[in-house]
Amino acid sequence: MIEIKNLHVEIETDEGMKPILKGLNLKLDAGEVHALMGPNGSGKSTLAGVLMGDPRYKITQGSVIFNGEDITEMPVDEKAKKGIFLSFQNPIAVPGVNIRSFLRQAYNSIAESKSPKEKEKMSVLEFNEFLMQQANLLKIPSEFLDRYLNEGFSGGEKKKFEILQLMVLNPELAILDETDSGLDIDALRVISEGVNKFMQKGGKTVLIITHYKRILGYIKPSRVSIMLDGKIATTGAGELVDQLEEKGYGWIQED
Repeated sequence: MIEIKNLHVEIETDEGMKPILKGLNLKLDAGEVHALMGPNGSGKSTLAGVLMGDPRYKITQGSVIFNGEDITEMPVDEKAKKGIFLSFQNPIAVPGVNIRSFLRQAYNSIAESKSPKEKEKMSVLEFNEFLMQQANLLKIPSEFLDRYLNEGFSGGEKKKFEILQLMVLNPELAILDETDSGLDIDALRVISEGVNKFMQKGGKTVLIITHYKRILGYIKPSRVSIMLDGKIATTGAGELVDQLEEKGYGWIQED
């Protein structure tokens, strides 16, 4: 589904341009849950931002191919319409923007961008029924949907809303950037169930960026990649997570 080739990325700092990604290569297949792990500062969240089109990062070399199309320099909104979704580590609050209205506008905007045969725009009543079905799966009460976007939300509520967006917008590729951080065990279970239901739709791909093994106990990865100093150091099966839990990252660096 997506292929990242020799990606080099910099960000501007007070000291000048700082390289973060240094020739990263990664392929994700349709129907795959791929876990990306690595120590702080290795470039994991930078990769997520670059894939979504964060303008803070400058791509100096390499390319990103999504479903056969070069999307390296494509703007954020166009990437979203192509079927790419990013769940944030720290979602911002947007006072005055109603959740229900926000999701309906986003859903219809993506539907409008599709071919006539694929368009699935809904009326207000149809969308509200659909939205409640998705919210119920995540154990989100209906009154939650009439609040302003992330305003006054707890950390767990913000993360649940990110997964609600995922289920409503139904992208092809979901990038989950430390969605598990700050969650208690009940919230982690609910969010994991939502991601697993999303994967059951078939043909979906999930890239989970995480520091911890616990979410991968609920959402089983097909493959695990370890990122060190802006590159993929190694990729393996799910058992690689157990090795990290036991040994840390030092053994990979030594290799």
